[in-house]
Amino acid sequence: MTISTVDVARRAARIALGAALIPAVLAAQAVDRSKPPALPPPPPLRAPAVESTTLPNGLELVVVEMHKVPVVDVSLVTAAGSVRDPADLPGLATFTATMLQQGAGRRGALDIADEAAYLGASLNTGASYDAAIASIHVPKRRLGPALDLLADVVLRPTFLDTEVSRQRDLRRTQILQQQDQPVVMANLAFSAIVFGTAHPYGRPLNGTQTSVAALTRDRVAQFHATCYRPNTSRLLFVGDVTMDEAQRLVTERFGAWARGDLPQVSDVAAPAAAARTIYLVDKPGAAQSVFRIGEVGVSRSTPDYFALQVLNTILGGSFTSRLNQNLRETHGYTYGANSQFDMRRMQGPFLAASSVVTAKTDSALIEFMRELRRIRDEAVPQAELDKAKAYISLGLPSDFETTVRTAARIRELLLYDLPLDYYATFIPQINSVTADDVQRVARQYLDPDHLAIVIVGDKTKIAAGLDALHEGPIVYRDLWGQAVQ
Repeated sequence: MTISTVDVARRAARIALGAALIPAVLAAQAVDRSKPPALPPPPPLRAPAVESTTLPNGLELVVVEMHKVPVVDVSLVTAAGSVRDPADLPGLATFTATMLQQGAGRRGALDIADEAAYLGASLNTGASYDAAIASIHVPKRRLGPALDLLADVVLRPTFLDTEVSRQRDLRRTQILQQQDQPVVMANLAFSAIVFGTAHPYGRPLNGTQTSVAALTRDRVAQFHATCYRPNTSRLLFVGDVTMDEAQRLVTERFGAWARGDLPQVSDVAAPAAAARTIYLVDKPGAAQSVFRIGEVGVSRSTPDYFALQVLNTILGGSFTSRLNQNLRETHGYTYGANSQFDMRRMQGPFLAASSVVTAKTDSALIEFMRELRRIRDEAVPQAELDKAKAYISLGLPSDFETTVRTAARIRELLLYDLPLDYYATFIPQINSVTADDVQRVARQYLDPDHLAIVIVGDKTKIAAGLDALHEGPIVYRDLWGQAVQ
């Protein structure tokens, strides 16, 4: 095969033309690496539709359909949290929730575990301050038997004396172990100091050695009979299920659950904040000092929720927050520092937290106080504000990618009586927060002059340095927040 002179010329021309175009193409594709690329506005959140209906016995049924994967998440949220513990018996609510899986209906504890495994299900029960939750995650084809199991666990627990005794001994051991867990010690002491033991939030969720010893089958059974009622409960389905299907399944298993009058929980006022004080819990030989710095914050119903979310993201709610960048990245005192407004049905705590190397305890407190004062005293730069709002807005859609995460988000609505279409306006509400809003809520809800500074560490190594800072008197407490002579 021969190539003509004309063909050779044409090829040469095309090569020359391509060579001439390369600089122009490269110039068009050049990236300005001196600044980050401009991001388009985030797409609107397509929150899943939420349906609800109420059964004749008062049980509210809530359904979120997600049909892409054949699984279903079922959660019962009931008003049986530790705020209902008797003042002399903290830990009763969480112990009752634990006991639900230790025998129900005709099943013993091992039978419940075996059946959950056979169904390919994940069964969980537990209680927080404001509610108890029983949940099961199961393949769609096993939904009926899984609901049979859940109904037994919630409605027909046996509370056998042998199981009560076994779980009571386990809990007493766990409470004993807390004395060797500085992070747990700090959390317990902080709650007791900020709220006081007369307030439900100031008492330990899992009780004390004394209260656990007083747990009996009769006390547990009475708490269950009083607090686990359909008219104060909500049953949430998320996954491959319709409202009609869920209503039929629930009516068959929970329709006969009898209503009951539930005593109201009094809205106990938190104690007035004391002047800034350092509360030192001695932990001899500790390699780190565990910080919990805070005060009484706000309830989940606050109208300032969105401004506080942005504020906290800037202060300590993300990896690039001020506290983490300061204490971890700039100074290397810790692996991480954070803050949060723990919003509950009543006013929950604000706290800033970290575990720092013992030798830098006083230096870390200087930086904590610097950031807590700066967020109040200086306006947040617009770039930092925009980054915080984008962090929240762009992260929210991932919370609706799976049934488990979606259920967690919807449970929040049920727990705090928020509108079921709440997330439809969530991102616009975040994006409407201004720098003035952030500074306003910082000045309103963060008071550096009335903080409880709780530190668990070796007093022989850190007390003198802390005293030299003159950030407040040093008083000594135990892990229960009680005074130590």
